[in-house]
Amino acid sequence: MFKPENNIIVTVSCEGEIYQLNTHHNEYRSLMMLILDKISPEDFGDCLGMGKCGTCLVEISGNANLLTSYNRNEEATIAKAGINTNVRLACQILVGENIQGIQVEVLRPK
Repeated sequence: MFKPENNIIVTVSCEGEIYQLNTHHNEYRSLMMLILDKISPEDFGDCLGMGKCGTCLVEISGNANLLTSYNRNEEATIAKAGINTNVRLACQILVGENIQGIQVEVLRPK
């Protein structure tokens, strides 16, 4: 059983670098905030979690559960970006035991 005091580890690939990000339950609301705080990519998360700007697009490897629950804004934003496989907005992925061990790549808007 997962305990809140246990670390949550996420592997993030961003601009050619790979990062192992450690957090715990309730330290960050979303994956976007975790990435912003620990890596600070330029032009990432411009709308700060509204799901509208598309600057926090991430491609997910290894967790199909994270690829099934889009909110209305997220679905429209991803459709506008023209990407449809294994992609989510990091602002819409809540930090919790469900992201333990995932691997994501930060996608840069075109």
